[in-house]
Amino acid sequence: MQPLALTLKGFRGIRDGLGRDEITLDLERLTQDAQLIAIVGANGSGKSTIMDCLVPYIGLPSRAALAGAGGFSYYDHVYLPESVKDLTWAHEGRCYRSQIVIRLCGRRRTEAFLHTLDDAGHWRPVQLDDGMVSDGRVETYTRCVEAICGSAETFFTSVFAAQGKRQLSTYRNAEIKSLLADLLGQEEIQALGQKAAETVRLLKAGLATIRQELVGLDAEGVRLEATRRQLDGAGERMAAAERAKAAAHAALEAAQARHARVAVEREQSRATEARRAQLAAERQSTLDTTAQARRALQSRDQVERQRLEQLDQRVAGRLQQERSRRQALTLSRRRCQAVLADAAEVQRADRRLPLAQRVQALRSALTEACRQQTHALTRCQGAMRLAEHRVAGIEQEAGRAALKAEELARRFGLTGEVPCVGTDLQGRCKLLGDAREAQSLIPNAHAQLARLAVEKAAAQQELLAARQRCEALAGAPQNLARAEHREAVARERVSRLAVMCSKAPACAQAQMTLVEIDQELQALGPALAADAAAETADERAERQQIAAARQAIEEQQEQLARQATAALARLDHALASLPPAFDERQVTQASQALGAAREAFGAAEQSMLTAVREAQTIEEVSKQVAALAERRERVHARSARVEDELGNWSLFARCMSNDGLIALAIDDAGPALSALANDLLLACYGPRFTVSIHTLLETAKGEQKEGFDILVHDGDTGESKSVGLMSGGERTFVESCLTRAIALYLARNTGRRYTTLFTDEADGPLDSQRKRMFMAMKREVLRLGGYEREFFVSQTPELTAMADAVIDLDALKADGCAARRSVFAA
Repeated sequence: MQPLALTLKGFRGIRDGLGRDEITLDLERLTQDAQLIAIVGANGSGKSTIMDCLVPYIGLPSRAALAGAGGFSYYDHVYLPESVKDLTWAHEGRCYRSQIVIRLCGRRRTEAFLHTLDDAGHWRPVQLDDGMVSDGRVETYTRCVEAICGSAETFFTSVFAAQGKRQLSTYRNAEIKSLLADLLGQEEIQALGQKAAETVRLLKAGLATIRQELVGLDAEGVRLEATRRQLDGAGERMAAAERAKAAAHAALEAAQARHARVAVEREQSRATEARRAQLAAERQSTLDTTAQARRALQSRDQVERQRLEQLDQRVAGRLQQERSRRQALTLSRRRCQAVLADAAEVQRADRRLPLAQRVQALRSALTEACRQQTHALTRCQGAMRLAEHRVAGIEQEAGRAALKAEELARRFGLTGEVPCVGTDLQGRCKLLGDAREAQSLIPNAHAQLARLAVEKAAAQQELLAARQRCEALAGAPQNLARAEHREAVARERVSRLAVMCSKAPACAQAQMTLVEIDQELQALGPALAADAAAETADERAERQQIAAARQAIEEQQEQLARQATAALARLDHALASLPPAFDERQVTQASQALGAAREAFGAAEQSMLTAVREAQTIEEVSKQVAALAERRERVHARSARVEDELGNWSLFARCMSNDGLIALAIDDAGPALSALANDLLLACYGPRFTVSIHTLLETAKGEQKEGFDILVHDGDTGESKSVGLMSGGERTFVESCLTRAIALYLARNTGRRYTTLFTDEADGPLDSQRKRMFMAMKREVLRLGGYEREFFVSQTPELTAMADAVIDLDALKADGCAARRSVFAA
């Protein structure tokens, strides 16, 4: 498998690393005939994303939890509504194109297409030998890719070293056996083993069904035997049932005769009962009519009582309304009088308010003048402190200038003391040159002292003037405090008078309201002494009408009672003159006796039928017992035959499993893999380390068990230990050699050949010397396995410098930024 061109669109790793939404790499042009191709760039520039996408398998191996389908989802690593991975690659002389489209808008969906280039130069969907066609579904795409390039687990274990990949030393026994079986091309044996295991499963299910059937047959035999024991003596029970049926039939005939006699007597008494029922109905009708009339009169009386209550309520409501109105007017009159009590004070405040406002304005102006004097005092104090600081600074600078002038005079005085004066050495004497340089600087020093003296005098004059102004304004804060106090007193007086003046409209309104209230109280007149005397003529007439209506209703009720008593007495006398009623209990007793006789006869018949049925059942059970015995023998024979087949198929499935022929093939391949790994270690690392693969491990009891371990022998120390106990760098080197040995074994022994290898930052734990050995191992693997090239990612500049070609992502990022700047400038 060899990648030819790659286009990525919408991947977060490319956007975050290169600042691009889309990137296209022409790998044929970038690599040409190079064997080792390095992908370089800063951290987070998208190297691992590009490396993961150089293979046609679904997913990003460095970010997948599992290898192959099901262990990865693109949705967390793309951001556009439609993101695309477009990879053109070659394998075994054919050119393929993988297009994976990830859609985020609406319902998430991933589509994967695999095409191949036909002889006419057209892209056609890949079709496998079994008829499967790549139709855009991820499942069919995955099956097509694995049919061409092998399983994803084998590819990512032997050929593709992803960043942070799982090391071989961490594989469990079953996992490593499955992996090595796939590496060794044991697919047919695995398929036979799986079919045999499926046959064993089906045989076990069938055997369980047969055994369940035997259990059911045994239970059926027990049930039939219990039934036969329960039915012993059925002939005697049938004879007794016949005798009981005859006795029940005689009793039934006697009960029917008595019931007929009682029915005739009852028919003769029905005329008397009809007259009695008629009189009873008339009596009940009289009672119902009387009760209905009484209820109608009571309803009329209730209506009159309700009218009387409503009249009382209206009178009371009217009186209560007049009392409430009088109380409200009285309360309003008191409130108006309370408001008018402050009328004199309000008039006085109205006269004094203008004068108080003028006083407040004058005192506010005085306060503002005192505040201006206080601000002037603050500024004078600041100017005085500034002048004091300036005088102090000038004095310090003058002191330094005086010291410098003295130093220059001292240096100039050395002119006469230097012994080289007047000799040939005076031109080269540094001390004499320094003295002459001091002579040229002395006038500047004296001028600086004079200037500082003038500046100090001016600063002292400013300081004196500031102090005089401060003394003139010394009483300004006290004057401001007094003025502010007097202004506050004037403001409070104005506020109080303004509040009092605001009550003038309320006093005028209260005066007018008081006049209206007095007029309304006079219109209401004096308070009533009693509620009864306050009824109107209409109300008294209505009360008299209600009393007359209730009196008439009472008289009608008395008359109705007299009429009902007379009618009931007449009907009771007629009922008493009739003969006594027929005793219905005789009919009931006769009916009950007849029913009991019928039930007894039915029970006797049922007992007889049950006895006959039991006799027939005994005969049927005997036949079933014989048939059940014959069926049990047939099921036992079938169970024995299935058990024999189950043993044979179980043995065959174990032989075809990872613990059978595949384990033997792995044991045979172990030395070959170890030899290839040792050749790589010897060629690149030296003779220090040698590895051996063990598939049988020793337990704590000294017994052998199936397992997997990579044992490394250290030639320097003479010790052997598991690769999991080595240091990080040593384990990385040994693991890399063993992984590449697996790739070499694939290329030599299984016929499965990949032309390109992939490695993503596998040299991290190695030191600088081991990194160079690591690169030597890469070239050795390419030579031994006949590989054409290897793409690798490394953060070590020494390793990338040893590569035949470099794909620099930082340069791609810079080109993209320059292109965007040119677009913006245009």
